[in-house]
Amino acid sequence: MISMRLQLSVVGAAVLLAACGGSSIPPEEARVQDTLIFKPAAPYATATTFDAMAADASDTTAMNTTSRWSGVLNGAAYQVEVPQNWNGKLVMYAHGYAGAGLELGVGAPTIRRYLIQNGYAWAASSYSKNNYDVRAGVEDTNALALEFTKIAAKNSRTLAAPSKIYITGHSMGGHITAAAIEDEAYSTANNKVKYNGAVPMCGVVGDAELFNQFAAMQVTAQALAGLPKYPTDKWADIKDEVTGKLFTSFPSTPTPTGAKYLSVLQNITGGPRPMFNLGIAFGGSFPSAYGTFGSDGTVTGILNKNVLDTTAYTYTIDGDTAGSTALNASVIKLTAATDANRLRTDGLRWIPKVNGEFKIPVVSIHTLGDLFVPFSMEQVYQKRAAAKGNSNWLVQRAIRGVSHCDFTVAEQVEAFDAMIKWERDGVKPAGDDVVTPATVAAASYGCTYTKNTLGPDESGTTRALRPATLAYSSACPTP
Repeated sequence: MISMRLQLSVVGAAVLLAACGGSSIPPEEARVQDTLIFKPAAPYATATTFDAMAADASDTTAMNTTSRWSGVLNGAAYQVEVPQNWNGKLVMYAHGYAGAGLELGVGAPTIRRYLIQNGYAWAASSYSKNNYDVRAGVEDTNALALEFTKIAAKNSRTLAAPSKIYITGHSMGGHITAAAIEDEAYSTANNKVKYNGAVPMCGVVGDAELFNQFAAMQVTAQALAGLPKYPTDKWADIKDEVTGKLFTSFPSTPTPTGAKYLSVLQNITGGPRPMFNLGIAFGGSFPSAYGTFGSDGTVTGILNKNVLDTTAYTYTIDGDTAGSTALNASVIKLTAATDANRLRTDGLRWIPKVNGEFKIPVVSIHTLGDLFVPFSMEQVYQKRAAAKGNSNWLVQRAIRGVSHCDFTVAEQVEAFDAMIKWERDGVKPAGDDVVTPATVAAASYGCTYTKNTLGPDESGTTRALRPATLAYSSACPTP
C-alpha cells in the first residue's frame, strides 16, 4: 500500500507537471453536489444571539451567564457559547445528516449543559452544504474553530487562543469527527486543525463501508426473494415484491424466508449481539437503512462514480450451511469504480477517509440495535486502527439502545468525560471488545456503559430518554 506521504507527494508532483503542460492525474471535475445552492435558514442569516439553557437544581447561575453568538461563516451558519468561567478549552460539535433541503440549520450539542457547567466553550457549524457532504462538514467545522477568537472579538469579548480543541459528533457528525482527526485530513484539508481528543457517537466511522453494507443488505434481500440479478439501481421496480416475500408485516414480522434474511442482516451488521432483535421488532432504524436501497453508488451526487463494492462479503444464514452456500452463489456482486473517491488536489476527498491514522485519545460509543449506522462500523474502525498500530488510542463502548443514536445524556457525558480525563491525565479508560464474536454475543454485552438513568435534557426537564424495558434485560443489573 502506498503511504499517505507518498500519495500526497505524487499529487503535488502532478500539480507541478500540470504547470509545465502535463499531468499524471485527472483534472478536478464538478459534481451534482457542487451545483446546489444552500443558504442558512432564519434566524441564522444574520448575526444574532440564541437562548440561554434553562437552569436546573445543579446550577442556577452558569446557564444564564454565558456569551452566545450566532452568525454565518463562509456560507455556513454557526453557534458559539462561552461560559464566563471559561477553562480555555474549546469543543467543536458536528451534527448528523440534515437531509437534502437547501436551508442550513445549526444546533447545540446534547451535552451542552455538561460543557457549560464544566467551563468549556463549544461551537457548532451548520456546514455550508447539506446532503452527505462530510468534506464540507470537516472544512466548515475546522474553519469555525480557527475563527473562534475573532468571533469573540467582534462581539466585544477578548479571548486567548484555546489551549485544547476537542471534537465530538453524532452519526454523519461522527464520521466528520473521526475523519477530522486523521493524518490524511490534516495533510489535505484547506482548514487545518490539530485536535486533542475526539468522541464520535453512533458514527459512520467506517466511512464509505457503510454504503457497502447498505448494498449488501439489498443484494441479499433480492437474492433471497428470488431476484438475485435484478439491477440494483432499479430497486423501486421490485421493492414491494421483495418486501412481501420477506415480511408479512414490515419490519417486525418476517416470513420464513425473511427470518433467513434477518440472520444474514445480523451478520452483516456486527454479528449476534443483544438488542438486534429489538431493533427489528420495534422498527428501530432498519426502515431507514431499507430506504437507502436502490442507490446508484454516487451517495446522491456526492460522487460522480459508483463507490459501492460488495466483493469482500461472504453471507451467512446461521444454522443453514446449504442455504448460505446457495445465497453466496446467486447474489450479485457490486464493484466500485477505482477512482470514485480518490485523493483530490483541491482539498479533502469527497468522502473523507477514516484510515485509523491518529494519535490522540478517542472514545467512541455505539448502540447495539442500530441498523442505520450499524455496530459493525465500530468493528471496521477498530480493525483499521489496529492495522495502523493505533488501537491503543481508541476506546469503544457498546450501549444497549435499540435504534440510531439512542443514547441517554448520561452515556454521552460519561464518554466525553472519560476522553477528557484520558487526554489530561494520560490514563486510558476502559472500554468494550467490539470484535471478538463470543464477547459481542454474550447476553450481558453492553451493560457496563449503558446508563438508563434519569437526567436533565437540554430544556432542563428531567426524564428517562430510553424506556428501561428496552434498554435492559435480566442479563443487566438494575440501575
